Amino acid sequence: MTQNLPELAALLSAQRLAFDTSPFPALAGRLEAIGRVRQLVETFGTRLAEAIDRDFGRRAPAETALLELGPVLSAERHVRRHLARWMAPERRTASLDFLLFRNRVVYQPLGVVGIMAPWNYPLMLTLEPLIEALAAGNRVMIKPSELLPQTAALLQEAVAAFFAPEEVTVVTGGADVAAAFAALPFDHLLFTGSTAVGRKVMAAAAANLTPLTLELGGKSPAIVTESWPLEKAARDIAFGKMVNAGQTCIAPDYVLVPRPLLQPLADAILREITRFYPENRQGVDYTSLVGNGLERLEAAIAEASAAGAQILTCETPLPGPGKRLAPTLVLDPDRRSSIMQEEIFGPVLPLVPYETLEEALRFIRSGPRPLALYLFSGDKAEQTEVLTETHSGNVTLNGTLMHIAQSDLPFGGVGPSGVGAYHGRDGFRRFSHAKGVSEVRGLNPARLISPPFGRLARLIARFQMRQ
Repeated sequence: MTQNLPELAALLSAQRLAFDTSPFPALAGRLEAIGRVRQLVETFGTRLAEAIDRDFGRRAPAETALLELGPVLSAERHVRRHLARWMAPERRTASLDFLLFRNRVVYQPLGVVGIMAPWNYPLMLTLEPLIEALAAGNRVMIKPSELLPQTAALLQEAVAAFFAPEEVTVVTGGADVAAAFAALPFDHLLFTGSTAVGRKVMAAAAANLTPLTLELGGKSPAIVTESWPLEKAARDIAFGKMVNAGQTCIAPDYVLVPRPLLQPLADAILREITRFYPENRQGVDYTSLVGNGLERLEAAIAEASAAGAQILTCETPLPGPGKRLAPTLVLDPDRRSSIMQEEIFGPVLPLVPYETLEEALRFIRSGPRPLALYLFSGDKAEQTEVLTETHSGNVTLNGTLMHIAQSDLPFGGVGPSGVGAYHGRDGFRRFSHAKGVSEVRGLNPARLISPPFGRLARLIARFQMRQ
């Protein structure tokens, strides 16, 4: 059921009131809550995968299981295993000036957390942060994307089957509901989506000074060097690009490749894509494009071709339902074309030749900082150079996408690709307030420096200003 705008405020008020009655849930209660997310996935997972398939036009339920349901259950296991240690107060040292003090950090629930999820991974990007917000002791409101109406409605039903509205609730609706949701005075708001919409969310949240985590996107590069086997790089790049038909915020958006390897790498990538999607499986395993993706990408390819880029496509047909675009490589595109200026978000991959690694790094630095970076190199010096001379949210060395599957690594962007990070312990801390507690034991040094200031106060000041 689509909520109207007054209902949103009422839901938030109910959750805040419920939080105030239990502002620091015990470990057992938090474990029980995240256990219900596992039960939700186990009970509704098959139906949710089928709903996603219908909303997309085609996305294989096996792909949803591998990319969304499995990672959510893995995240739940990781949080369950470590939550007691994360909740424990963290001892901090006292300086020489305050040796009699006992210092610690207590991780306190924030209150009510809002989660605004995108359409491309509608389960992983709602349920994984939900697990971490519940582990931190919060109440949660979720707004899924209106582009997947069947999935949103079923997710609302699934959450209501395992959580009371004052614990966790899903609200549905179009852009007007999303705008009102972003403007609610949450204690923290997580938004995953495009940079353009992220700016609007940030502006809406600013009125309430709502703390934000923004997971955005951008043009995530892959760098291939001569020190790594070409066929291995081609297989991993093809995998990272073709998962979900390229509709992945951390998919390789373009590849920087030594000029002599440009054509060999393109040929190798096309071979791998054909192996992934043989003719008898394309209608089953190849994901459709959502929204205006097909029209947008066809226009970008035509523009790149008119500007002189070489266009290579898999020649086999693409039967099946939904909007589909054949996997396409764009060789040496004009750097000013839209395909090199905007996030692609589809099965189109530009290959950009370079002469030296430093030239490739300058090219990356000349644009906004990306959400992910991929380097294929067997040379430690090259790895160090790339890691230290570029900025990105995360990096996978000699592979693609794999950093997002690591439960003990923070996931997030930098600059235009995002604000803040979560996952595992970092998610628990993101949805907590790190409250510093300093306990006076024995003599309080404040009594030695209180006015009127005399000789002792001057001696203490001199000691504090020591070299």
